[in-house]
Amino acid sequence: MTQAGKNELRLDRSVGLWPLVFYGSGTILGAGIFVVVGEVLAEAGRLTPVAYLLAALVAMTSALSFAEMGARIPTAGGPIDYLQRGFDKRWLGSAAGWVLMTANTVSAATIVTGFVAYFGSFAEIPGWLVTLSIVVVLGGVAIAGMKESAWLMTATTLVGIAALLAVLWALRDALVAGPYEVLAGLGMGAGTDVAAAGQNSDASASLWGSANLLFAGAFLAVYSFIGFGDMAQTAEEVRDVKRTLPLAMMISFGIVFVFYLLIATALVGSGQLTVIAEAPAPLVKAVELYGWPGMPIAIASLFVIINGALAQIVAASRLLLDIARDGRGAPGLFARINDVTDTPIPATTMITVVVLALALLVPLKSLAAMTSFAILTVFLGVNLSLIRLKRHSQPEDVPDIPFFVPVLGAILCGVTLLGQLAKLTVWGG
Repeated sequence: MTQAGKNELRLDRSVGLWPLVFYGSGTILGAGIFVVVGEVLAEAGRLTPVAYLLAALVAMTSALSFAEMGARIPTAGGPIDYLQRGFDKRWLGSAAGWVLMTANTVSAATIVTGFVAYFGSFAEIPGWLVTLSIVVVLGGVAIAGMKESAWLMTATTLVGIAALLAVLWALRDALVAGPYEVLAGLGMGAGTDVAAAGQNSDASASLWGSANLLFAGAFLAVYSFIGFGDMAQTAEEVRDVKRTLPLAMMISFGIVFVFYLLIATALVGSGQLTVIAEAPAPLVKAVELYGWPGMPIAIASLFVIINGALAQIVAASRLLLDIARDGRGAPGLFARINDVTDTPIPATTMITVVVLALALLVPLKSLAAMTSFAILTVFLGVNLSLIRLKRHSQPEDVPDIPFFVPVLGAILCGVTLLGQLAKLTVWGG
């Protein structure tokens, strides 16, 4: 292969299991517990842990499907190639690629917005300046190389995990009280919205209205788990990809699920949901309510939030690379890979610019809801693709996920999407 060919086609396989685990854990945590938890609390109230459980069920089935598909078809395009091979329809792969690339880009902007909110909790610097600075820095790191990005995220994820452990210690009494609050909410058949959080709910609240609150919270909470899908876009940069990628996905998912459930339970047990949900930095506010200094948590939180935004930029740029490389509607310029950094510099630059624009112009909740809807649509397609592929063959060198898993994943994704559409049309959003 000529050097020109390398510049347009090849990525460098430089990432092993544990760097990939921390890469995945960092992006999932950054996209979830530090950024969107306040929005989930606002929707689901005392049933927030249940919302995270429902979201985890939806996400886990799709994560297992991604694990097998990532080993079957280890390409940077991920779902682009999954849907095309599963249905033998090129246009489906192209549509999935554009939708997922858009979702990753919007997700990066979501996380940057969360970063700015946390930063503003201890430093009075104009939000637009913080946004501009962090997006430019993240774009530069993504350009520097996948190996460099993964190792940076390993270090910052460890800092973030330490911060979450500190939050759980500060809220240990609330963690014990949390399950009783959840059971109380379930017993009344109602969640509590922000206006009623921490107070006794009206026992006459309608079951449908309560289901609406819980469902809305679960829909937003799905966003908290989507980072495992971003790991699929690293497939061309992972060593021993058929073993490493599926295993790393499952380990990352397990780590973050435990933290989500514990943190959500502790926040509910605090009895201060209104204050926490409305705070720009929910976890910082939570520890301060219990008499602990918020500054260390705010600073540590920034590291994990950075992880999430960086991973989304990397994933979106790999998708744009694949879209351009395969002639799916993007200019050929975006297919170029630099022979020094082994990264798609034009694609990464373009994604970085769009992320900056979105982070400056669109509110956090709207960004998260847009991302969840787009991602769930792609997840539905990936599950259906795996069903079709498993009906025809089962390679021996890839994980053999039970057939019912992608079936259940497709059903759950479909029901969640239909439910959200019903919420928007019947309940008015």
